[in-house]
Amino acid sequence: MNDMDRRGFLKGTAGALAAAALMPGARGAAAGLPKPTDMRTLGKTGISCSYLGVGTGVRGSAPGITAQSMAMSGSEYVGMLEHAYRKGVRYFDLADRYGSHHYMSEAMRRSVPRDEVMLLSKVWSREPEAVRRDLERMRGELSTDRIDVVLMHCVRNGEENWPETLRGAMDVLAEAKAKGHIRAHGVSCHSLQALERVPDEPWVDVVLARLNPFGVNMDGPPETVAGILKRARAAGKGLLGMKILGEGKPEVVAKMEESFRFAAEVGVDAMTIGFIGTAQMDEVMGRMAPPA
Repeated sequence: MNDMDRRGFLKGTAGALAAAALMPGARGAAAGLPKPTDMRTLGKTGISCSYLGVGTGVRGSAPGITAQSMAMSGSEYVGMLEHAYRKGVRYFDLADRYGSHHYMSEAMRRSVPRDEVMLLSKVWSREPEAVRRDLERMRGELSTDRIDVVLMHCVRNGEENWPETLRGAMDVLAEAKAKGHIRAHGVSCHSLQALERVPDEPWVDVVLARLNPFGVNMDGPPETVAGILKRARAAGKGLLGMKILGEGKPEVVAKMEESFRFAAEVGVDAMTIGFIGTAQMDEVMGRMAPPA
């Protein structure tokens, strides 16, 4: 993403938020839904987290390159994570590929208590030994003995048979769970066929899926994805929604309350939303929990 792209992204997202705030009836539309700081339990894992999680991989274009890392200084990035904690957020969505571990580690060094937050991260590697090495490095980067949730990152087209083809990597995560290095494992899906395997796969503790009522940046029609996720919930999986705001698409941001309601109807335990700065975070949290 070059400077022109970055400025356009920031301008477009900020403009969408401002325009949405002026829409008649926008305020208060989320009344009765879970509040962003409500504490929830992920399926049968016993892991607690806030309903809102801060995503750290907005528009990742290459390893370690995201809209956030390009738009904010390191100090601003860490400050945003600290701000989220002060606002009551207790879920942070990280990934090896995002390059966000060191920002989170610094936020915890400065002010965020490790034992009060859920850390979710993701491994990109598919080879078992590479996954084992990555997990050890990731724990070191986060300065923690245990990562709460680790997902196989971006299971996508061509990996529809992942319960069979990725079994070696899955076994490494299961081994890490047995050792107490992680508390739960699962997948983040970027393919409808991959997502369809989730409800019946016993190995999956948690699934992270793209979800909004408009079908923007999703794996399939909203009703189809919703049906799969409801089956997964019935099977005891922890459900996490992403792309709730369609990766910042103005037409979705303008109707964010509809997205919040849809996610609640599907029954997600929590949702990940990425922010570029504290102002965006405050705006969205205010829309999720409007004044009485």
